[in-house]
Amino acid sequence: MEVKRGIWREGWRLARPYWSSEDKAWAWGLLAAVIVLNFLAVAIIVLLNKWRKDVFDALQHYDQAEFLWQIGVYAVLSVLSITFLVYQTYLGQMLQIRWRRWLTRRYLNAWLDERAYYRLQVSDAGTDNPDQRIADDLDRYTKYSIALTVGTTGFLNASITVVSFLAILATISGSMTIPLGPWGQFTVPAYMVWVALIYAVGGTWLTFKIGRPLVGLNFNQQRYEADFRFSLVRLRENTESIAMYRGEGRELGNFTARFSSVVDNFWSIMKRVKVLGWYTRTYDQVAVIFPFIVAAPMFFAKKMEIGGLMQTAGAFFELQVALSYLIKNYTEIAEWQSVVERLGGFDRRVREIAAAARAPQQIEVSTTGSGIEVMDLELDLPDGTALLRNVGFSVPSGEALLIAGPTGTGKSTLLRAIAGIWPYGRGRIRLGQGTCLFLPQRPYLPLGTLRHAVLYPREDLAVPTAKIAAVLREVGLPELVEELDASQNWAHRLSLGEQQRLAFARVLLIQPAVVFLDEASSALDEACEAMLYRLLRAAPWRPTVVSIGHRSTLRAFHDTLMDLGALCKRRANLTAVASEPASGH
Repeated sequence: MEVKRGIWREGWRLARPYWSSEDKAWAWGLLAAVIVLNFLAVAIIVLLNKWRKDVFDALQHYDQAEFLWQIGVYAVLSVLSITFLVYQTYLGQMLQIRWRRWLTRRYLNAWLDERAYYRLQVSDAGTDNPDQRIADDLDRYTKYSIALTVGTTGFLNASITVVSFLAILATISGSMTIPLGPWGQFTVPAYMVWVALIYAVGGTWLTFKIGRPLVGLNFNQQRYEADFRFSLVRLRENTESIAMYRGEGRELGNFTARFSSVVDNFWSIMKRVKVLGWYTRTYDQVAVIFPFIVAAPMFFAKKMEIGGLMQTAGAFFELQVALSYLIKNYTEIAEWQSVVERLGGFDRRVREIAAAARAPQQIEVSTTGSGIEVMDLELDLPDGTALLRNVGFSVPSGEALLIAGPTGTGKSTLLRAIAGIWPYGRGRIRLGQGTCLFLPQRPYLPLGTLRHAVLYPREDLAVPTAKIAAVLREVGLPELVEELDASQNWAHRLSLGEQQRLAFARVLLIQPAVVFLDEASSALDEACEAMLYRLLRAAPWRPTVVSIGHRSTLRAFHDTLMDLGALCKRRANLTAVASEPASGH
């Protein structure tokens, strides 16, 4: 994958909101502190470079007093260096976690805003693993952004080091005369500066040539890792079904296939890193001896003492390390780029979805009056395929509608549209004022206590324990009364039938004005189903009910029946008749 020219602009687009946010005082304050510590750390390195000259000169002149003094100087500089580097790292990590916390809140809000998480699920195969982007990519983005810019080996540190040691080398390296035969000679001023620049620039160019494929490989590795992890989570969420099907072999095959992608891509990364490693390790080893080779002529010409030689070699080493910033950090830069691409795509997609949801909708949903009214409703699949046409009906407040029909006729989609979560289609829907509650075939039970699960999503309601206990007994779950404050994974602890009864208890406690039930009693026997529907229809606040179900026994608990299968068949016949050619009579 080619390095995109706009990747730095994209990285700044993702970063900019934080630096103008409500946390900007902390952000800029910490950044300023880290920058100051960068300057102080480089200042210590410069002083240590001068110390190297002084201590070796003292050794060459057998000056014991000066040598002991230089040992003391080194001790002071070392304490200062350690202090600056420790606090530079500490404050950088503080900035990182505050930035990550702010970004995580922002991305979670964007993901949940206007039900973007739902629309991503039903319409977007390309935006994969949003959980991984929020949990992992934001961590990598903040960590690498800080490390690569103001970290102890970041760009700012490298830039300060380059300026400082260019000045030192320009002062101490002297000039080099290159004989040109009959054309005379050519003098190169501050030749060590030019040698260091050529060495580092050439090395950086070769690193880019060798390491460029790592960008795409790292991008794919994150995706394959997330896909593998997601498949493991799916098994944990569906343990009972898989066990009943004895599907361990099929799951193992799925895990193996997904992990094979992880391994194969990682092998490609290993091979590319090996090639890059051969080059960078060789580059580093040559850099140790290279300054001595180029500075040796001045030393043997007695134009430089051993202290000057060591200072020159040290300055050259620090300069080439700083100039080799891209070489040292190429792997991290490649990973940072892949993270920015993933986060940038995710950020744009969820905001596009939220903006589309806020724009005028083709399915107009209003909350006025009472009851439910559906007018001229046409529904499509996400790819634009027609699903339902010209659907219209009304449900007076307090009454119940049963939607029936064969599988695949669009019953659940119609219910989602009425509930206001299906955006694909046209028409008008009027919902009465008040709370709506949706009961799917498999209820959602959040992690936490049973009390929180039975009141979800209105966990803020102050419902007395006695009332919760009474409702649990009404729906046939008396054994759970003593476990209201127990924290468990209730979706695994309870059977599907128990979960459906708990969902009915949720309705009786929250008392919504409208209740949507999508096969919400399918796991119950007819007697239990009838008992729960009687409780719902006899509820004192008289909710409006819209149900989907296949059992004929449900009809007794609803005022109106709408058979989507018959409706679609009748309209298909009318269309066929209208399209027949005239008989000529």
